[in-house]
Formats: sequence, C-alpha cells, structure tokens
Amino acid sequence: MAHTVAPHLADSHDLIRVHGARVNNLKDVSVEIPKRRLTVFTGISGSGKSSLVFGTIAAESQRLINETYSAFVQGFMPTLARPEVDVLDGLTTAIIVDQQRMGADPRSTVGTATDAHAMLRILFSRLGTPHIGPPSAYSFNTASVRASGAITVERGTQRAVKATYTRTGGMCPRCEGRGSVTEMDLTQLYDDTKSLNEGALTIPGYSMDGWYGRIFRGCGFFDPDKPIRRYTKRELHDLLHKEPTKIKVEGVNLTYEGLIPKIQKSMLSKDVDALQPHVRAFVERAMTFSVCPECDGTRLGEGARSSKIEGLSIADVCAMQISDLADWVRGLSEPTVAPLLTALRQSLDSFTEIGLGYLALDRPAGTLSGGEAQRVKMIRHLGSSLTDVTYVFDEPTTGLHPHDIQRMNDLLLRLRDKGNTVLVVEHKPQVIAIADHVVDLGPGAGTAGGTVCFQGGVAGLRGSDTVTGRHLDDRAAVKDTVRTPTGKLAIRGASTHNLRNVDVDVPLGVLTVVTGVAGSGKSSLVHGSIPAGEGVISVDQAPIRGSRRSNPATYTGLLDPIRKAFAKANGVKPALFSANSEGACPTCNGAGVVYTDLAMMAGVATTCEECEGRRFQAAVLDHHLGGRDITEVLAMPVAEAEEFFGGGAAHTPAAQRILGRLADVGLGYLTLGQPLTTLSGGERQRLKLATHMADKGGVYVLDEPTAGLHLADVEQLLGLLDRLVDAGKSVIVVEHHPAVMAHADWIIDLGPGAGHDGGRVVYEGTPADLVAARSTLTGEHLAAYVGA
Repeated sequence: MAHTVAPHLADSHDLIRVHGARVNNLKDVSVEIPKRRLTVFTGISGSGKSSLVFGTIAAESQRLINETYSAFVQGFMPTLARPEVDVLDGLTTAIIVDQQRMGADPRSTVGTATDAHAMLRILFSRLGTPHIGPPSAYSFNTASVRASGAITVERGTQRAVKATYTRTGGMCPRCEGRGSVTEMDLTQLYDDTKSLNEGALTIPGYSMDGWYGRIFRGCGFFDPDKPIRRYTKRELHDLLHKEPTKIKVEGVNLTYEGLIPKIQKSMLSKDVDALQPHVRAFVERAMTFSVCPECDGTRLGEGARSSKIEGLSIADVCAMQISDLADWVRGLSEPTVAPLLTALRQSLDSFTEIGLGYLALDRPAGTLSGGEAQRVKMIRHLGSSLTDVTYVFDEPTTGLHPHDIQRMNDLLLRLRDKGNTVLVVEHKPQVIAIADHVVDLGPGAGTAGGTVCFQGGVAGLRGSDTVTGRHLDDRAAVKDTVRTPTGKLAIRGASTHNLRNVDVDVPLGVLTVVTGVAGSGKSSLVHGSIPAGEGVISVDQAPIRGSRRSNPATYTGLLDPIRKAFAKANGVKPALFSANSEGACPTCNGAGVVYTDLAMMAGVATTCEECEGRRFQAAVLDHHLGGRDITEVLAMPVAEAEEFFGGGAAHTPAAQRILGRLADVGLGYLTLGQPLTTLSGGERQRLKLATHMADKGGVYVLDEPTAGLHLADVEQLLGLLDRLVDAGKSVIVVEHHPAVMAHADWIIDLGPGAGHDGGRVVYEGTPADLVAARSTLTGEHLAAYVGA
C-alpha cells in the first residue's frame, strides 16, 4: 500500500493575498491571486487595473526588496511610500516589464540594450582579423585614451618609473559614437553687416537689452560697435568659440563663454521636440544634421571597422537584420568560443521568436515603439535562470498583429511554466483566453470603478454580466456598403526603411486602415510618405512634452475659459486661478508637493503641508463658481465637468466644447487636474486627438488609437472615426485591431513578413473582398474574427 506523503508546510503558500487596497480609485479591494499561474486583469480604461497591479502589488514588492539592502545603499535609492493597503501576503520578487519608451540616449541601440552587442564584441576580439585589441576596441561607447606619467616605486632607494597608459576604444573620434554630426550655419546666428550694439545677433533670447548686452559690452574681448565682418580672427574666435572665462562686469562676477558652446548647452543638448516653437524653428534653421562622413554612420573608428570575421566587420553584422545575423552566427564554428556562440545564438533566436527578427542591432533604442521596447526588455528575462518571480506586464500585445499575438501568448506561458507568477493587464480577447485566472475590475472608470466585478476562470467571465464578460465575444461585422472616395493621395516610390519602392493610392474622404504584421513597414509608409503639415494632422503615442504641473486642463486649453468664468463670477483677476501664477501656494509654488533635493540621494517629494496638495493659496478657495472652488473643479472627471459647465450658474460654452471632445475620445473618466506624466500611451494619444479635433486639417493620421482601449470603448472610438469621416475629413489609421479593420472602407495590407521580408503592398481593397480572398495573413485572421 502506497504511503501518502503529507504536504510540506512550505508548499501551502500558493496565493498572493491583497486585502483592503485603496490606492488611487480602488475601493477597499480584496483579491486572492494564485501563484505560478497566469492571471489577466481586465476592465475598462481607468477602472483601477494599474492601481492594483503596479501601484499596489509591484510597488510593495519593490519597497520590501529595497529594505533588504544595507542602510548605506538605501541612502542612494528613492524612498518608496507603502501603498495604502491593509494586508499584502505571499509576495515574491516583482519584475515589471512596462511600455515606457527606452531612453533616448543617442548612443543606446537595440544591441547595447540587450546582451547581444557585448557578446559580439567579445567574439570579434577573439576571432577578428587583424586583431586590434580587447572587446572595448569594438565599442562605440568607449573612446581611445593614451596617457603617460611617473610612478614612484620604493625598493631600498627611491626611484621613479615611467609608465604609459593606453586604452583602445572603438568610438569614431569625429562623431563621438553618435553616427551623425551637426554643422552650424553661422549666417543664422548673426548678421555680419551690423555691430552687436546694432542688434547683429539673431539667436532667440540673446538681446542686447538684458544681461547678454552687459556681458558683451563689459567683457573687453571685442568692440561692440564694430560690424562683425570687420572682426579680426582673434575677436571672431572669442565671440564664437571662447572657453568659459571668469569676468567682472559692473562689479558682478560672471562667466563669459563663446556663442557656439553656449547654444550647444542651452539648445542642442535638449530634445528638439521639448523646445519652445520659436527656439525649435531657430535650431532647425541653424543646424544641419548629417551622417558622419568619417565612419559613414557606423559610429566606429577605423580600427574597429578594419577587423573582420569571414569578410564582415562588427558594423556590418550589427546592420544586418537579426534573423539573418542569427543564420550567419550559426555558420561559425570555432571550438575556442563554442559556449559564447551558443549563448549568442540563443539571444538572437529569442528576438525572432518574440517577433522582432526584423530589427537590426544598430537600431537606436529611442526609435522603438512602446510595444517593441517592451518586447526587447522581455528578451532579457526569457533567458533568466530565476524562477518563482512575479512578472508584471502592461498590455504586452500593443502594436502586435493578431498573427504575432499567438507568439506573445506562447512566451507568457513559457514564463509561467518555468514556475513564475505572471500578471498581465490586457484588453485583447486572445490573451484573456489563455488565462488561468481572471480579475475583472470596474464597473466604470475613475470614481465609478475601483471594485472587483468578477474573479475566476475565463468561462466564468464569459457567463458573468460584467462589461468585459458581455463584450468578450463581440465581433464587428464587415460593412455591406462602403463610402465612395472623394479623391486620392498618390504615394510613389516610397522607400523609407524597409519599403520597396511602394506605389499606392490612399483614398481620401473615407476611413482607410493600413495594416500588416509588426515590422512590415506600416509606420514607415504612413509617416514617411504623408508628413504632418499642411492639412495633415498626425496623432501618435509619443509622450506629451510637459512638466509635472501639466494636466489635461492646461494641455487642451480648457483652463483658460474656466479661469475667466471664475474671475467674472467673483470680480477678480483670472491669474488668481492659476497654480502657475498669482494663485499659487507660496510654500510649494503651486506644485502641490515640496521637492527636497538630497544631493547624493534621490530627491524626495512630500505633500505640501500648507495647501495639502491643493496647489492654491487659501484665499483663492474662497471664490466659488456654481458652488465649487477651483480645486473641486480640477478634481472632477471630464464627464462630471461637462455636466457642470453645461448649464446653471457655471454655464461656460467654451469649456463645454473642449470637455465634449475629451468625452468623445473616451476620456470621460480622466480628472481635469491629473498630471500628464501619469497617463498611459493610449490616453496620451486620445488627449492629442481631442485637442486636434478643432483644427482645420483635412487628413487625420492615427497610429494605433485602440492601444489601451477596452472592448467596450472600441465601439465608441469607431463612432468617433465615423463622425470625423462624415464631417468631410479623411482618416488614415495604422491599426491591428480586427474590429477597426472590419469597419474600414478601404484596407492597405503590407507584408508579407517583417523587415526585408515585408515592405510591399500585398492587398488593397475593401475588407469584404479581403475576407473572401483570405490571400494574406491579415485576411485569414480577419475572416476568423468575423466568423466568415
């Protein structure tokens, strides 16, 4: 008779228990999540999914891990506050794989962001001929250095020993590893027929009336009354290039620096999109960005480019498509580096598995989309030997064609089968279908959400009467009749990135959807051939440039009519109702929090004690409009504010119009004062769309507007796109969502594959014909979706 072994006590901890979570809009949420299983969190946008998964579970896990470090190390880490929750039990180490774009450091590439580039450098330092040095000699982030000095060695009698230090790096000396150089057009900096006092400088902000005038007149390096074209070589050098020099002007100690280094620090070191419009216009006029002539854009010095394996340099292999590079590495057989080759093959194969085989290792990391960046981060974790970890994913299928979602599902299941807990925030039915456990939050968004509507299996969700359950099997039907185009936009010979001289006519006056697998060339075609500008409004998911003070009310211009309405009702100045102006709380300067900069440690933000985070002086809150003060209005969700400004004492048509547009794009749950830095990619795009809807553009170009939208909200978005088209606009959408494809009047399908296997138009026509023909991958998935 077989003995049954009693289960070990250690094996009984198989749940993550959350009790009484109150982060953001969560209302005392209690859930039990099974460990070593795949749990999907669903619910409409703003229902509290991120607050539960990221703000509670992952945040507490990270805080507890930080506490295990020594006090010294903790001193260099940000102080994390404990999430508002009564009990959190059974946590394991959380690894967050989010969609934050990778840093826009110009020297960061796909290769440096993963281990692939490091392994290639070692490979070339072992096998490359001629041999030029250690792995650092192939790195475009390492400069070559030569130094010499003397060290004193005491051996009985004192004597000095000469020593030289050399480090061989691979950085191109001309462009410093950036691959491009900037040239400055001096005619855009000054008018050389005038003197400085006559206003020769044409650089924004450099007027002779302020401090710059005093510095130029008082430095004594040149005559401010002499026309610049009559300057000596020395004077011109001092004006343009002089290194920082201490000077004294009118009894004040100042630093004088040449114009060019000053402009480089103040304007060129910033992201061009972050500059004010007039400064950006100046930079675009005065600067020419061109491929570095010395390294031809490869970022590498001559030595690194001369060392080759089988006729290819490290620059050549990094420029190859990763799927081709994997085949090339398979062809190498060298017993001395066998383990390295095996690891490199696995790393490159995981790119292909995850659907990123079309990238090249030299692709700048800042140019990856949110979904691509997330999948690149996944590659690090796939090869990891860690188990019993909690992986937290934020909509991992963003930017994926239905064909690629199957691959993503396989990866999520692989991570789970290694013995990890996988938590996924997701809207796509294909991902919800593979879940072991589902937690559905809702029922509404913002203050109307924050409760658990359902937890259990997928079958149970289908049968439940929640918003997600009801919409899980929604299928958009293909239109019987499609609109007739009013014209066409002819694209001829498009060859951006991987496009192969594409000729295509984009119909105008209808809803056109551009689709195809990830990497097939959709964005290259749309953004490369239909540039934003005259009559074209391009709305993407790039972060909105703004500080922590920016919120939907300031971004959309909604705050102006609100301030004026408050000012009129109370007989005071509008500036009082701005937290960035006269009405600001004096303690925190209207930020709502006080930032303490701790020099050697991460800064700490604490809620301002005087205004309790409200951002305004107490006196401002005595002024009311329709019975509400300004902070109460900024705390309202869009839907409530639309009603508030729609009638009664607070009737403000200008504010109501803007709020109506925000509600139209599905942002009715956002509060007017929520910082822009807290919005997701999809929310940012819809906010941009709302602000552009009043513009006079005739063509709207949208990049995956369904990102982050719940099944129920997709319907509303389709209604909005229809309204735009019916108003006489042309709408071009880059999209993978089958519901949007089915709803289109015209489909342009790119492919057949990704990278150099794509870049061609494989179908153009109506959705109905595509479903009937099933001639492409998109056609097969769309036919399956509409049940044809």
